Amino acid sequence: MIDMVEREDTIISEEEAAQYDRQIRLWGLDAQKRLRGSRVLLIGLKGLGAEVAKNLILAGVKGLTLLDHEKVTEESCRAQFLIPVGSEGRNRAQASLERAQYLNPMVEVKADTEDAESKPDEFFLQFDAVCLTGCPRDLMVRVDQVCSQRNVKVFCGDVFGYHGYMFSNLGPEHHYVEEKPKAAKPSQESNDGPEAKKPKVDPNETTMVKKTASFCPLKEALEVDWTSEKAKASLKRTPPDYFLLQVLLKFRTDKGRDPHPSSFAEDAPLLRQIRDDVLEAQGLSSDLLSDDFVTYCFSEMAPVCAVVGGVLGQEIVKALSQRDAPHRNFFFFDGLKGSGVVDFFGSK
Repeated sequence: MIDMVEREDTIISEEEAAQYDRQIRLWGLDAQKRLRGSRVLLIGLKGLGAEVAKNLILAGVKGLTLLDHEKVTEESCRAQFLIPVGSEGRNRAQASLERAQYLNPMVEVKADTEDAESKPDEFFLQFDAVCLTGCPRDLMVRVDQVCSQRNVKVFCGDVFGYHGYMFSNLGPEHHYVEEKPKAAKPSQESNDGPEAKKPKVDPNETTMVKKTASFCPLKEALEVDWTSEKAKASLKRTPPDYFLLQVLLKFRTDKGRDPHPSSFAEDAPLLRQIRDDVLEAQGLSSDLLSDDFVTYCFSEMAPVCAVVGGVLGQEIVKALSQRDAPHRNFFFFDGLKGSGVVDFFGSK
């Protein structure tokens, strides 16, 4: 794998060093250089997309392309702070551009008003990472397959009411470094029993440890074979949000939209029916997702967007900077409980 610093000789100017001073002290100059040499494509500029955009721009990527063909509606402004008041009818990416750029003039921010589904495969390969929010399942699977073959890192995310998720595929071999406390070798002169032989850890001294993590494609992560003994054994600890995600992605595919509060009477029974169909098709009981799930999965909620967007943005930063252990490969957030969980699905 070609290191991004080697591929593009990124020089941090004095102005940038001052701007990113806290980050450089936090994760080091090399990590900031990698980040500064990275271009990211962000698809979907609803509430979650706005949070991700903010976090990437403030972190200091080289370039961010905002891709969204949808128009601004009254509802899309509620959780989307980049769109100015009175922008109804404008393109969502274009309407977000000015405020996004204002966050950090050092980042090249662009708006693309075309439909992501109409883009050729080559389009996605010009970026170091692609993040898809609010997208159809087929588009996410397609982009993931195209990008993973060419070492482009892929992230997906959504917010459905009180629930949110993110997925990442950093390829079969993602290399990163992690800071660990440095263990001092036991003194040869000491013969004070077993305690003397234990390495002493100095909390003030650390060392960088090189590590590798492996990921799997999105399609594989969504198509777990629950008839296998290993999968059956893990079923009890599988978060219900994994199945909720499958139900909501199926709804999006079937209806071409997400569940909407104005059509709750129509959408709620349909969601329960899709739940039954999806779980039955996998040989699972519909009890894995209780009936009341329909009460909590409508619309984007700004606080949930902030939490999931914070995690998603941080994971993209970690992946591009090759610093710190990534989440493998799902993160689910439950706003009702106020807690999140990381879990892996697919072959390791």
